[in-house]
Amino acid sequence: MSILCTICARKGSKGVASKALRLLNNKPLISYTVEQALNSKVFDYVVVSTDSQTIADKAKVFGAERCFIRSKELSTDTAGKIPVIRNVLIEAEKFYKKKFDIIVDLDITSPLRNVSDIKNALKHFINTNADNLITGCPSKKNPYFNMVEVINGKVQVIKKLEKRITRRQDAPETYEMNASIYIWKRKVLLSSEELFTDKTSLYVMKENQSIDIDNENDLNIVEFLLKK
Repeated sequence: MSILCTICARKGSKGVASKALRLLNNKPLISYTVEQALNSKVFDYVVVSTDSQTIADKAKVFGAERCFIRSKELSTDTAGKIPVIRNVLIEAEKFYKKKFDIIVDLDITSPLRNVSDIKNALKHFINTNADNLITGCPSKKNPYFNMVEVINGKVQVIKKLEKRITRRQDAPETYEMNASIYIWKRKVLLSSEELFTDKTSLYVMKENQSIDIDNENDLNIVEFLLKK
């Protein structure tokens, strides 16, 4: 079984300028994900997709085995995640002259994940024979209890059950995606634009390992936690 790890990093970032290269404890953000991938020792190759030679050079310093410079079309704010990962898979298969059975994408905005999360998510994916896998953590708010929407001027709980929920602990468990680890079977990644299928699996991570860096405040929180 051959497994490719992809790490995608774009130079343009709205929430945090030059996010991939921002220093956390004197190390660029992208370095944490590259090192976690290598330390997991479960991948045939660890490759990076980027639109920046500077990011590519920095990723290589920390051990990335190959960096592919993506096209302008895949470097815009509106470019989807799946087309970018599909593209780097195709480029990697051309370069290494082999097909990969499983593709694992690690998001650079989730540096608090553990190596054990990578290993256990992959194990869970294989054991459940899933098409693909996403990671998440228990949600802070629950759409059955304390999340609302406004429809035609009426405020109501987003999801209703026949029996009204009066305590949070009685509500069904819900999870929020943490954008940390994504896993696909090759044929699924190449054939579908959708993230969710009938055989999508979920690997649950701890809340304190699930911060997704989307703005400066997130960055400050992660840096504080890394120093503990």
